Order: sequence, then structure tokens, then C-alpha cells
Amino acid sequence: MTLSPKEIAGRRAADFVRTGMTLGLGTGSTVHFTLLALGERIRAEGLRVRGVPTSLDTEHKARALGIPLASLDEVTSIDLTIDGADEIDPQFAMVKGGGGALLREKVVAAISRREVIVVGPEKVVPRLGSTFALPVEVAPFARPVVERALARLGCQPRLRTAKDGGRYLTDNHNEILDCRFADGIADPAALERAIDAIPGVVESGLFIGLAHVLVIGHPDGRAEVRER
Repeated sequence: MTLSPKEIAGRRAADFVRTGMTLGLGTGSTVHFTLLALGERIRAEGLRVRGVPTSLDTEHKARALGIPLASLDEVTSIDLTIDGADEIDPQFAMVKGGGGALLREKVVAAISRREVIVVGPEKVVPRLGSTFALPVEVAPFARPVVERALARLGCQPRLRTAKDGGRYLTDNHNEILDCRFADGIADPAALERAIDAIPGVVESGLFIGLAHVLVIGHPDGRAEVRER
């Protein structure tokens, strides 16, 4: 059976895990395969790890697979985080948050000694913002103010809605504005600072300087590993 690029990348990333590690468990369809591989290693090898999930979805999946979990009350640092990305550029700057978990993902990444990012080849882009809108998590009360401020930064913000067309809320009960930049994002670090300075913004989906290893799954079955 031919594996998908997502499964190739997700499973390869599980090879970086060693017994005794505290892990950051990312969110998304590619990380799902990492969770499957970790569950298999726990059962087959007796692998001893504990994971800090970045979303309720990941928490439920990890529990079902028998992966022991810990909260941030119990953890001061994380040995290794494995997560996905919606876009990643040659400098390993990323756009994340398509699954709505950007705040928890950034908190976990910030206390991680090493972060491994798992993607298919289409997620690797020369310029951020070229294929995916930038998610910005906002406090609902402040959304009108944040929308106007984001527009002044050169994007077209659009309120994310749920699949049924209703109101979309993150696990933290905030809203998300998905921001399209017509020519992409020229300076991700400067834009991150500008967005973070807007009152009412909870977090942006720009992840700068947080990724250390990139695992790219390819349709021909290869798992390409790049280091920053």
C-alpha cells in the first residue's frame, strides 16, 4: 500500500522520539500519523513518554491511543514538539492555525528545546502568505477594532465560520480572522510584531524562529529531513 505524503512525514517524525521525553503534541491531519506511530511504539517497545496536547482534538486522540498526557502545570519545558504547518519558507518561518490551535501551539513551541515540523511538499513555499491566509486569533469583543487595524497592515481579514456556517470559536473561546495578503508576506517577523501590538489580538499564526527540523513527505515514499 502506498502511503500518503502526510503519513510518510508524520510517521518519520516519531523516530525522533526517545524514551523518557516530554513531548509537545501538535494538531492536524499530518500529526495524526505521528500519534498513531507513538501509540504503536508504546505498545510494541514499552516507550515511556508524556505528551502535552495543543488542542482538545489531539488530547482526545492521544488518550484513545494510550499516550500518557501532562498539563502545563506539570511541565516547565518540553524536550521535543512535533507539529504541522500550513506554510513554511526556506528560513523555517511558518504560517500555522488552519486547525484553529495556533495559541496553544505557540505556547508549547515556545518552551520546547526542539520542534520538528511535518508537512507534505505543497506546504513548502518561497514566501509566506502565498498559498494560505494568515490566521489571527482575537477576543470577540475586540474583533471590529482588530479587523480595521489588520486592514491597515495591508490584508483582507475575513471572519472564520464553522463548517455548518455558524460561529467558529477556538478551544480558548476566541474568534479567528483569516487574513489574505495580495502579494504574500514580505517581512514575517516585522508583521508578527505589528499584529501582536494590536489590542485585542490574542495570537497570530506567524511562527518565527521556532522550528528546528523539517520533515517533508513525498509522493514517491521519501521522507526528506532538513535542519535549520
